Amino acid sequence: MTVVLLLVAVSTACQLLALVAAILHLAKPDPKPSVLPPISILKPIRGLDPHFSEAIQSHAVQDYPEYEILFGVTDLSDPAVPVIRKLIEDFPERRIRLVQASTVALNQKVGTLIDLSREARYSLRLVNDSDVQVPADYLRRIVGPLEDPSIGLVTCLYRAASDHEPGRWEAIGIACVFAPTVLVARLFGVKKFALGATLLFRAEDLRAAGGFEALADYVADDYQIGLRIARLGRRVVLSKLAVETWHSGRTWGEVWRHQVRWARTIRVSRPVGYMGLVLGNASLWSLVALLSGVWWAALPLLASRILVGIFVGAGVLGSRDALRRFYRMPLWDLLGLAIWFWGLAGNTVEWRGSCLRLTRDGRIR
Repeated sequence: MTVVLLLVAVSTACQLLALVAAILHLAKPDPKPSVLPPISILKPIRGLDPHFSEAIQSHAVQDYPEYEILFGVTDLSDPAVPVIRKLIEDFPERRIRLVQASTVALNQKVGTLIDLSREARYSLRLVNDSDVQVPADYLRRIVGPLEDPSIGLVTCLYRAASDHEPGRWEAIGIACVFAPTVLVARLFGVKKFALGATLLFRAEDLRAAGGFEALADYVADDYQIGLRIARLGRRVVLSKLAVETWHSGRTWGEVWRHQVRWARTIRVSRPVGYMGLVLGNASLWSLVALLSGVWWAALPLLASRILVGIFVGAGVLGSRDALRRFYRMPLWDLLGLAIWFWGLAGNTVEWRGSCLRLTRDGRIR
């Protein structure tokens, strides 16, 4: 009983820390830019994501004076190519180019980024995932921090959406589990990682960190960019802006494979943080407490978990699912426990139809 109450106390503390981290995140304003330097947006593409047309169009209608968008594909028969070419036709006033990448890398996304970087004309570089949809003031809102020379990278949280029921369950996990974990990590000073939804940095900083070439063997290229720029003595900052991604999530098998890939990627990138995730699984410890007969400890913990999930999901990310489907949080937490255990069990991940084998330090072999 004492052990159960101790675990409940630890998990409750994790919920309170997540709430404090979210409040502090919302309270800190993003610096407004005094100038708007030109930006090169680099978008490696493979396959056609859900709502891909809307996602890339949101980049073409930015309220920003000067920027370019470079799309990279390894194969011109990729189903995304006609959509990209349509965007180029629809926005002739924008600098939008389609680049066929030829650099081969174990992480082919990084191989494409190597070629896109060579074609980019501006010193500020923005990399984000192909399924990211952004507001019209996206560039204006994220560029300000880089006026401070001590800051080397700006990243963003994201909310997920899906047209399919399994994907909507996954969206709850992203909003109410993943995002609070990121905020708590930053509260404790773990600020060297970045998220693929937004990576804005100076080209010279990336070159000093070894360039994209140094990332070609790693599965978590976004994490490695943040880590290597931070090692230069530059800070990685989290913008208050949250972007949106569209997940396919057509089947539970697809969601499971996606989540296992994330779990194993986190495990090899941040093993200590991964082992600590289970301590924050409030629904698990609420269930354990309930089965142990201490319902008076289980119910407050579960209530705090749901309230924190709603606050972070709806208040920080702007996720409507966090409000409409909050009752799914405990069930997703229990599924997350199974994913966590399965993430410990193997060293392979699936990405865009490829099976990748990982080493202990996160390299692809």
